[in-house]
Parts: sequence; C-alpha cells; structure tokens
Amino acid sequence: MRHFTITFQPDGKRISIHAGSTLLEAAHTAGIILNSACGGTGACRKCAVLISPENKQVLACQHTIDSDLTVTVPATSRLFELKILEHGIDRYIEPTMLEPGGAAGTVFGLAVDIGTTTVVAKLVDLADGRLIATECDFNPQTVYGDDVVSRITFAQTDEHLIELQRMITECVNKLIAQLCKKTGIDPNRIYEMTAVGNTTMTHIFLHLPIIQLGQAPYKAYSLDAHDVPAKKLNIRINPKANIHTVENIAGFVGSDTVAAALAVDINLAEQLTLLVDIGTNGELVCGDKDKLFAASCAAGPALEGARISRGSRAVDGAIEAVFINEGDIDVDVIGDSSPASICGSGLIDAVAVMLDLGILDSTGRIVDPASSKSESRPAITRRIIRENDQPAFVLAFTDDGRPAVILTQQDIREVQLAKAAIAAGIQLLLRKMTIKENDLQRILLAGAFGNYIRRSSAMRIGLLPDVPEERIHFVGNAASSGARMILLNRTARELAGHLARKIQYVEIAHEPDFMNIYTNSMIF
Repeated sequence: MRHFTITFQPDGKRISIHAGSTLLEAAHTAGIILNSACGGTGACRKCAVLISPENKQVLACQHTIDSDLTVTVPATSRLFELKILEHGIDRYIEPTMLEPGGAAGTVFGLAVDIGTTTVVAKLVDLADGRLIATECDFNPQTVYGDDVVSRITFAQTDEHLIELQRMITECVNKLIAQLCKKTGIDPNRIYEMTAVGNTTMTHIFLHLPIIQLGQAPYKAYSLDAHDVPAKKLNIRINPKANIHTVENIAGFVGSDTVAAALAVDINLAEQLTLLVDIGTNGELVCGDKDKLFAASCAAGPALEGARISRGSRAVDGAIEAVFINEGDIDVDVIGDSSPASICGSGLIDAVAVMLDLGILDSTGRIVDPASSKSESRPAITRRIIRENDQPAFVLAFTDDGRPAVILTQQDIREVQLAKAAIAAGIQLLLRKMTIKENDLQRILLAGAFGNYIRRSSAMRIGLLPDVPEERIHFVGNAASSGARMILLNRTARELAGHLARKIQYVEIAHEPDFMNIYTNSMIF
C-alpha cells in the first residue's frame, strides 16, 4: 500500500501515513489534537483545515489522503483551541516567576518529567514563556528494574538509594547538556527548574527514604513541595538556581498526576471527566470541579515498548499503526525506515487486529491457523509461526521474506497484564464513585504515547471504557505540560498544591473485589 508524506503547519511536523487514511487520523499520528466533537462523522464541522497545493479548506475527518500534502491547522480547529507542541498541551501561560525587568532570551528554566521509563526535559524562556527545545531519554534506573517496586526493593540501603539518585541526576544533566548544545544556551543562564514524577521517582531525586513505599500502608516520606538549590542536587545549571518539586497526592500517585490534572483544568470540569495517564504506573483521576478522586495501577512498561520482544519507544523504524488491508495486514512505520520494532500505539493496534482476525481468542491465546478465521486467508496464515517453541505472529517481513517484527505469545500476555491493571483500576474507581462507564462525559488520554493510539483499538482490547468515541480526547504528555505551567507561573504553582490536597486517593488494591475484577479484565 502506498504511503504519503503529510506536513502540518505551523507545527512543522511531518509524518508518513498510508493511503486511504483521513487527515484527522494523520493529525492524530502527528500528535496534533483536532476538535472532533462529532467523533469524525463530519457533523460538527469543527476540524476544518487548509490543504495545499490545492489551497482549499476541507474537514480533516472527511478528507481521504491520496497524495503528499501540506496542512495548515488554525487555532479554532484545535481541541480547547490549544496548540500541541512536542508531547502535550501547550497554552500561553503568563510568566510570573521573574522579578520585573527580565528580558526574553536572557533567563531560562527547565520543566522535567521524571518517568519510571522515560525522562523528558523542556527548556523554556522564563521571560516570555516560549518553549525553546525538548529532549528525552530512557530512565537509566531501569537496570535495577523496570517498575517502581523493583527499585524500592533495590534501595533498601542508603548506598543503593544514592546510586539511584546518581543515575537520575546524571540523566537530567545529560538532557541539560543536549538542550544547551542544541540551542547554544549557557547552562548558567538556567535559573529555575521544576520536576514532577511519581512519588518514588521524586523521592529518589531528592534522596528521601523510599523503603516505606514498599511496605503497607505505603506512605510517602513527604507529600510536600520542596525547593532545593541546584548545587545541592548536583544539577548542572546555575548553582544558585532553585529546583522546585511539586506536591504528591499519595504513595503511588505523585506530582506527575498533579501536573497532568492541572494541565487539563480538571478542577474546573463541568462534565464528569476521567483522566487516564498511561505509563509504567497508570494514574487515574476522575470527577469534576466539585469532587476529584485518584488511583494508581501497576501497569508495567509493556505499553511503552518494554518487556516486548521487538518493543521500542516511538523511534524511526518502529511500527506505530497496524490495520487490515485487503485480506492481509499493513503497517505504518515511523520515519523513512524499514520496520524494525513496535512501539506502544502499534502494539495496541496489533492486538486489536489479531482479535478481529480471530488470531487471538478471548483468553489471549494465539490460535492454531486451522481453527481460526484466517484459514481461508493465506496471507494471514503465513504470518502465524513458531518462535523459540511458542506461537508468534509476524507483523512485518524483511525484503527477502524473513520475519522482521513479530509478536510472541509472551508479548500478548504482557499486554494483557498491562491493560487488565488499567481497566480494573478504572472499574474500581468508578465503583467507588458509584457511577457507571456511560456516565463519563469525557475521557482524557495522557501519557508518553497518549496522542498516538487509536481510540477504537484501545476500546477493542478493553483498555478503555466502552463509550462513544467522540468522548475520548488525547492530551499527550500532560504531566510535562503541567510542569512547564508550574515552572512559569506562581498561580499555577499554588493551584498545583491546592489540587494535590483536593484530590482524594483511593487504594484500589485494598478494595474487596480487586482480584476478581483484575482477573476478569485479563479477558479480551
């Protein structure tokens, strides 16, 4: 199937996507969130864009791609009339952290999201609020375990805690060096830094005890915000710069959730809203302007590409979408590369497609080709192979016909574990609030790859509640966006503290039906 290049302006983003896709799907792939209140039927007419070389206005949800295009997206066609930059919501926030007289281009700040798997750093002009550059990298602590429980277990001694802190400090310093090299900015001109992360990550960053986070009742050493000189934490910016870590909510719901909630204005929501931040730890916030509840679920890193045999981040060569095409499947690949791996969005698509083709049964078992719907489709049947004595499904072949990217039976099990944790967390949180799935008027999907997964695929595998698609909106790495708001604005910083205190934590693992609901959520 042919692929075409779509360039989005003024964002300057370029993606490759298969023929027959809509511009709405292309924008979604590019991480640009268009206003599609009608769910892509064309009824609301709110996703109008300008395409060239035709130089005409079309509805993104109705325009089918059959050539290379440049697409100009007006502010009025963006969800919430916000501009999406890098991985999250970006709206203008008036800088108020400087004394009067600061000039643009002279003083800078950092907004850092310390994730369990990935660390994202944004370099920001403190005078005018402008985002200068973004860098990200894997969290090097993964060598001691790819989830927080493993790292808590490792850090039973102060020596090991110091080692984990050293690793994250070096990671942040590496990102700072990359940002400064890219922009030509002297790190001594960085005068403020805001850091968010789950409670374990921020405790490690501040060298606070974390042993208690691994023992009931899983209490944080500190839920407070902290302000520490950069020199004390060995962060290589101006030595007198202030590093501000945001308030946590509970032992397993941290400041990244506070920042995400702040970024999407959930405290002002008139409609019942569910914010789902998908990462190694899945964080949930549900409610409206009157009452908010939060919960955490240990999803593991599978949906971020880890623990998957051919998994990766969203890098060149990664499969980001899988779809059925004329009796076979086809894939979209990031960059101008041959398929070499699969990232989270492609993983969710792949499982949904395998379910639709009958290659997976409801228990997640890869079925024998002779007993599946694929028997009459030779192109599909040839994709079912055995790898290391277990069944596997080939998503892409090399030019000479060898399997290039596969999903093994164990890979499917990892997806089941991750999606069951999130789905069970959502069900238990809704039950705690005595509401049903259909009561949710908005589902805001955040996370490192939150912009890129297809709503239909997420619902098909049971990752998200079964609601009308138009209720699901993608807000990307909202935690990173919230960290930037807190970096720039005193009012946002105060509101973050208010939110942390307002949101009520629900320990879903202690709910009587947790194990039953979790087990049932394993089923596709």
